[in-house]
Amino acid sequence: MFFMIQRHVILASVFTLLVSASTSCQKKGTGGSGGSIPPPVVTTVGPSVDMWLTRADRSALLEKQGTNIVFRSVTGSGPVIDVDSTQEFQTVDGFGYTLTSGSADLIRGLNGSARNALLRELFSTDANAIGVSYLRISIGASDLSSSVYSYDDMPAGQTDPTLQHFSLGPDSAVLVPLLQEIISIQPGIRILASPWSAPAWMKDNGSSVGGSLLPQNYDAYARYFVRYLQAMAARGIRVDAVTVQNEPLHGGNNPSMVMQAAQQATFIRDHLGPALRGASLNTKIITWDHNCDRPDYPIAVMSDATARAYIDGSAFHLYGGDISALSQVHNAFPDKNVYFTEQYTASTGNFAGDLRWHVRNVVIGSMRNWSRNALEWNLANDPSFGPHTPGGCNTCQGALTIASGYTRNVSYYIIGHASKFVPAGSVRIASSNSGALYTAAFRRPDGRKVLIAVNDGSGPQDFTIGYKGLYAAATLDAGAVGTFVW
Repeated sequence: MFFMIQRHVILASVFTLLVSASTSCQKKGTGGSGGSIPPPVVTTVGPSVDMWLTRADRSALLEKQGTNIVFRSVTGSGPVIDVDSTQEFQTVDGFGYTLTSGSADLIRGLNGSARNALLRELFSTDANAIGVSYLRISIGASDLSSSVYSYDDMPAGQTDPTLQHFSLGPDSAVLVPLLQEIISIQPGIRILASPWSAPAWMKDNGSSVGGSLLPQNYDAYARYFVRYLQAMAARGIRVDAVTVQNEPLHGGNNPSMVMQAAQQATFIRDHLGPALRGASLNTKIITWDHNCDRPDYPIAVMSDATARAYIDGSAFHLYGGDISALSQVHNAFPDKNVYFTEQYTASTGNFAGDLRWHVRNVVIGSMRNWSRNALEWNLANDPSFGPHTPGGCNTCQGALTIASGYTRNVSYYIIGHASKFVPAGSVRIASSNSGALYTAAFRRPDGRKVLIAVNDGSGPQDFTIGYKGLYAAATLDAGAVGTFVW
């Protein structure tokens, strides 16, 4: 026992001498060129990062990567994309599509097991699903319906100011049952409803195309909204918000209706707002619902103080103007919300170009400009880009093409990169852009962080995600989209 203790003492003494010698060498070598022993580099290891990737050439499609991305105390190569969870912006309501009645026709046409599998893939939080959390639907027909209809159509020359003939009509048979199936999978889904036109007898041209709402029918049309919301609620479908008119300055679609800003302010102020409040409906009223080139329209509507009291916010498309218009309107009325409600991918487009443009503008761009949601246009079409009304869009490509089965198109992945990872109730937090790298970041209700990034450049880009003094190295090919979760 004595010899074992003595041996330990000798070993400890030797170790002390070695450490002293090393320290002495380091001190002697300071400022010199030889003989120094550098101190060991200590690397702090933080959380690992899960990454999902879509490439422009489709070699990866919302595919989880096996790469080992870990936060460390040393930076990687390329620019640093800083994520700062102490800077908070808007709460997110969700990501999704417009479920047109034409889409509903096609999805309901699938056999029961195939339809259920598709709906779970779209709306559930299963591992292989994309978790769509927001839908837009039309009040009556849109131009991607198989026919033109309202909920109170009358023979030419007849009117129905008491709405005696109001009925959900064709939507009772297809759209409503499909929504009920969706709600059974995703009970918290947000639903926004938009009219393409009032019933033709309410308008000054008696047509489904163009024309404007007659002032004497403002009250009847407000009650039309009330009847619609009550009828949907009776079927278990809560409509969270309505826009007053889809694309109110575009009267050439079928259906369509023109409504100038002053008309919309009057309708909301004196009719729609009081009607919803009188019926004890808390459905949000959203103005505009058209392009980013006319931010003056929602600003004018909300400049009417009485109308503004009934308005939750304004909605935008991006067929004209710049996505920064959302911030312009937000800055004018910071207590009101902004929404992004429509952008379509075309049959004449291409996967690579649409992927990068839509993720940069519709998803990242809208989020960085205060939008509470981001919606692509049509959920589904057939191989001929139907159904659509006579004169309706014949080049709008859905997220899905449905025949006997279905294929996934580019907007499936555009939305999936957000909807799968950023649930309703998430909060946008600060993130930087750099060069051709565009990003948006979020803190989810479960506390995890999400960074969506697109490389809009012409070559691959290495970069580093910076968060709380730690750094994670990543790379994206040209045109690629990545979602990073930690």
